[in-house]
Amino acid sequence: MPDGIRLQKVLASAGIGSRRTCEQLIAEGRVSVNGQVVDAMGTRVDPATAIIHVDGARINVRDDLVYLALNKPRGVLSAMSDSRGRPTVGDLVADRPERLFHVGRLDGDSEGLLLLTNDGDLAHRLMHPTFGVAKTYLATVPGPVPKEVGRRLRAGVTLEDGPAQVDRFRVVQSHEARAIVEVVLHEGRNHIVRRLLAEVGHPVERLVRTAIGPVQLGGQRAGTMRELTRTELAGLHHLVDKPV
Repeated sequence: MPDGIRLQKVLASAGIGSRRTCEQLIAEGRVSVNGQVVDAMGTRVDPATAIIHVDGARINVRDDLVYLALNKPRGVLSAMSDSRGRPTVGDLVADRPERLFHVGRLDGDSEGLLLLTNDGDLAHRLMHPTFGVAKTYLATVPGPVPKEVGRRLRAGVTLEDGPAQVDRFRVVQSHEARAIVEVVLHEGRNHIVRRLLAEVGHPVERLVRTAIGPVQLGGQRAGTMRELTRTELAGLHHLVDKPV
């Protein structure tokens, strides 16, 4: 394929719209390839290497790349295999033809959103501390939770491996001796949410990750997977498509 594929055909194959719709987008100057706006109908591209944006949002035009959102159940390890035979994320994707790997991890006792992909570059960027992609958690803790807890966590507390702080904190529910709190942070250290909450006197009883950047867990059932939407994938790229 020395001359590549017509741009409008690549866009249509990526689900942007009909060939005619994609031609209109190109004519209106709403499509860029490798950083340059393209408005010529005869433009050809190589989907394996071209970086294409429509209305400023990056589009996945490679049919060999897979992006999945998994609701990891409690008791499942964030690993593709385990020498001791314990259940792993790898077991949940064993019937997939692609060689997938997980982006970041959740400890075995934690639940919720985990991203799976075979796009090594995007995975590396999402995990790189330079970008600080925000992650949202719901934690069940002993209650009640005084207002000063949120202030302390936002100001920062000192852990054994250095200071840490949350981006946002709020009490979602509080019933007698138990509360559910939402924690948003971009830290990537092991067990960081559990350690932070324990440090302020509210050890975690249950922990669920509900969002990674623009990707939301929503009502997805435990143990199930879904493909990321075009908007979610574009949102992830927007966060990390900068030099590392």
